[in-house]
Amino acid sequence: MKFSQLFVSTLKEAPKDAVLKSHQYLVRGGFIQQIGSGIYNFLPLGKKLLDKVRAIVKEEMDATGAQEVLMGFVTPAELWRESGRYEKYGKELLRFADRKENEFVLGPTHEEAVTYIAKSTLKSYKQLPVHLYQIHTKFRDELRPRFGLMRGREFIMKDGYSFHSSTEDLDREFNVMETTYKRILERMGVDFKVVEADSGAIGGSGSKEFMVLAPCGEDTIVVCKDCEYGANIEIGTRKPRTTPRLNEVNYDSNPPQAAFAK
Repeated sequence: MKFSQLFVSTLKEAPKDAVLKSHQYLVRGGFIQQIGSGIYNFLPLGKKLLDKVRAIVKEEMDATGAQEVLMGFVTPAELWRESGRYEKYGKELLRFADRKENEFVLGPTHEEAVTYIAKSTLKSYKQLPVHLYQIHTKFRDELRPRFGLMRGREFIMKDGYSFHSSTEDLDREFNVMETTYKRILERMGVDFKVVEADSGAIGGSGSKEFMVLAPCGEDTIVVCKDCEYGANIEIGTRKPRTTPRLNEVNYDSNPPQAAFAK
């Protein structure tokens, strides 16, 4: 297509609510258009960029043996009640009823839906392991949508779920995914750090976050300069303090001095 025929609309000035440069560039360059609070349209340039990102993610995931699926954006509330998360998830879970008064949710994540697939399909441990993933629309009713695509209410997310016959095989797959995510981010050319994280509402015995390093981020991480340790500051740990307590210090003939300033 000729550039003169490209459907694109640029802006001279950034919107007043666009604080981050990334948000400003995407809007001014005609990549995205805000249609509601935390909800954006992807215009032709934005869709082309989105497709490139999607292609990288799909190529790396398929190489691991994971299989792509597409689950419903709308999920029956009954599945969420069975898991116990219908009430626990909080106000970020958008609930609604159809004309027949059947209750549903807009999926912020799809553990319930994929578990339903596995329960109704997998009949033997011999079918394991199975890893299913999707690149699909999600919705979380954020209290304060901000930073453009970084903290939206409707967004596109790659989410994967695997089923195993042993803890050892689960750990193996977890390590495979860590390596795969590193390759994805390296191919995209971003500076990132892998850190320990809180599993939150999703649950689980362990979680890792891939933090893209930027001064505009909202999370704070702690890292070790001499090893690979890194963690979200919410769950960061340290070695026991080795500095002796004050009453354990031996002083010489000169008493300690105290200084005050006004």
